[in-house]
Amino acid sequence: MRRRMWVAAALVAGGALLSGCADVRYLSQAAGGQLDLLRRARPLTDVLADPGTPAGVRRRLQLASDVRAFAVAPEAAGGLGLPDHGSFLKYVDVGRPYVVWNVFSAPEFSVTLDTSCFPVAGCVGYRGYFSEAAAQADAQARRAAGRDVNVGGVSAYSTLGYLKDPLLSTMLTYPDATLIRTIIHELSHPSLYVAGDTVFNESYATAVEEEGMRRWLERHGTPELREQDRLAQARQAGFEALLLETRARLEALYAGSGLTEDDRRARKAAILADMNARYGALKASWDGYAGYDAFFARGVNNATLGAVAAYATMVPDFQALLARVDGHLPTFTEEARACSRRPQAERAACLRGS
Repeated sequence: MRRRMWVAAALVAGGALLSGCADVRYLSQAAGGQLDLLRRARPLTDVLADPGTPAGVRRRLQLASDVRAFAVAPEAAGGLGLPDHGSFLKYVDVGRPYVVWNVFSAPEFSVTLDTSCFPVAGCVGYRGYFSEAAAQADAQARRAAGRDVNVGGVSAYSTLGYLKDPLLSTMLTYPDATLIRTIIHELSHPSLYVAGDTVFNESYATAVEEEGMRRWLERHGTPELREQDRLAQARQAGFEALLLETRARLEALYAGSGLTEDDRRARKAAILADMNARYGALKASWDGYAGYDAFFARGVNNATLGAVAAYATMVPDFQALLARVDGHLPTFTEEARACSRRPQAERAACLRGS
């Protein structure tokens, strides 16, 4: 599963506006981690020309560079017409399996995530740490307070155009189809971001990703790449459907009345056990593909399910808008931006033109 996040590192400059010392420390580590990446990043052209660059890394970086050029090229020139904020022109070897670790938490009997609110980024349902040890320390404190907690590694993120994001070595672990989608997805985020509305933001970027991948495959696709992408998307859809159904079952349980805490706890455990059994059947239908095993091995709980909320639920609404503007992505973004100014409850209908 792709791991993403947003980091508006520029908001660290506003850390003095926050009242808590813990918030200042948190923002300071975010700034330090981000600046370390920028300091160590090398121009992509230098890395590609370096004879010491491993052949596999060079091939993946060249692919990423080609996709970036495609994404920012004008539509008249065969590209997507996304704004060029200077991202992905440098490369950094992160030197660890993930660039950031996200900590999610939720109450024992709710799948609504605990949130943190910041200038620019708004309220988000996680805290991201450039140190796994720091993430685990935060997670342990939350567990001690009785929360369900999940810690997940992040391989790619966007600073929303505030900084010139480098390509990360963690992104090169993706299969080619996923790398292509990730480059397009992350480059789309600076075009449109609504503070505090993750579903809107992710659905917009996913709609751009879907259209971008369709056009990339039309121009550059091979039978192997098309099949790789088809399989990956089918598996991701099955995985997400299982988690979203489990989340809905738990929401119904928690909303019910007449149950003691012990009853809720027992029924929660039964629902999660059923989910694990169904994952085993799903995996068997994938001929044993084990790409999600680590996710389930960590243990799924309320925080996990809150983090995989239906981030793409508005994708059909965005796709309806894209169809109305005949697939012209810059116009699509401007129309979507107009809808983003409406109250949150009205945005989906606005995208549909109603």
